Amino acid sequence: MTTRETTGGGRPALGRAVRARARAALDGLEHLVGGMGTAALALIALAGLVAVALACLAGVGLLLAPAALRGLRAVADRERARLSRWGPQLVGPAPVPGRWRAALRQPAVRRELLWVLLHATSGLLLGLVGLTLLFSAVRDLLFPLYWWLLPQADAAGAGLGWETGNWPGAIAVAPLSLGWLALAVLLVPVMARLQAAPGRRLLAADPGTDLALRVAQLTATRAAALDAHAAELRRIERSLHDGTQNRLVAVTVLLGAARRALARDPATADEVLARAQDAAEQALAELRAVVRGILPPVLDERSLPDALTGLAAACAVPCEIDADLPGRCPASVEATAYFVVAEALTNIARHSEARHARVSVRRAGDRLRLLVTDDGRGGATESGGSGLSGIRRRTEAHDGVFALSSPPGGPTTLEVSLPCGS
Repeated sequence: MTTRETTGGGRPALGRAVRARARAALDGLEHLVGGMGTAALALIALAGLVAVALACLAGVGLLLAPAALRGLRAVADRERARLSRWGPQLVGPAPVPGRWRAALRQPAVRRELLWVLLHATSGLLLGLVGLTLLFSAVRDLLFPLYWWLLPQADAAGAGLGWETGNWPGAIAVAPLSLGWLALAVLLVPVMARLQAAPGRRLLAADPGTDLALRVAQLTATRAAALDAHAAELRRIERSLHDGTQNRLVAVTVLLGAARRALARDPATADEVLARAQDAAEQALAELRAVVRGILPPVLDERSLPDALTGLAAACAVPCEIDADLPGRCPASVEATAYFVVAEALTNIARHSEARHARVSVRRAGDRLRLLVTDDGRGGATESGGSGLSGIRRRTEAHDGVFALSSPPGGPTTLEVSLPCGS
């Protein structure tokens, strides 16, 4: 069993700052790469719109305009989904009207036209610059290896026209990778925010539309919360009825038998009392398990990373806990996160045939992100009583976001994002 917990407390401020900066750079790089994907789609959509605009000169472009705008909406929705994974959720607008005049009168369509122009150009450029910084750092770090493999060539490194014909010159290039890496750490998070800014500003729905959809979403999540609450009450009732209650009935029967045996055979009475004591201890253990299932005491007494470490220790599959939380989250958020991880690890132990699992917990702004991965056989779905539908209900009842990726052959990745305040 391998468990690792990092809470950030009691460590030097400099170390925490370095780790925070490194995490921000890695997150920013991930955002830039994802943004490059949607930027490439935006470039294709922009080319299609330009082609339709040119076709209007021939009199046939207006017939193609609604289809081109629906393609633009599909690309914009991909960007909305991407941005929603990293921050406040962007709700999509109403469908694109079938007529081009009505489509162009829709404010969301006009904003999407401006967004596709910005994202297909500046968004793609920012992503390429971020990857170039990383490529330059790796290239200069490995420059001595290139020089050794190709000693006859006059190699140039560092992007500065550096030419060398000996080992000292080749080795002197490698430290330049630290400069590229420092630039990446400093600039990548900023470029990720700049890349996402047009989408956050232009792809948000109209205030009225957002409010109406938000009301519908809250109505659905409230119903899911009530269903989850009712299911939890049924679970507790079954646990008490099938376990603890039966044990207590057995204790009562055994105590009655012991009283009757006292007058006839004290030795038999002692044996019956011992059995009654065992049954009482089992009932107490089951009652404690039910109480821990309602709200684990370790969450109140210690912290969420401590509670997750306990889950990992009890899991049948070797599990690593990587939790970096600068402080406590609201109790309801921690309880939801605990039950999400508990159900996910139960599914891994029962169904995945995995050899290793990993749970990552991070707080990014006002969101708590949980990532549960395993190297099992994959193919996990929310149907078939796997418990994943219960995880989704718990998450959405807390106004969170649930995502599952489990291709056949694995790996399986379960991601949950919960709002936890600022």
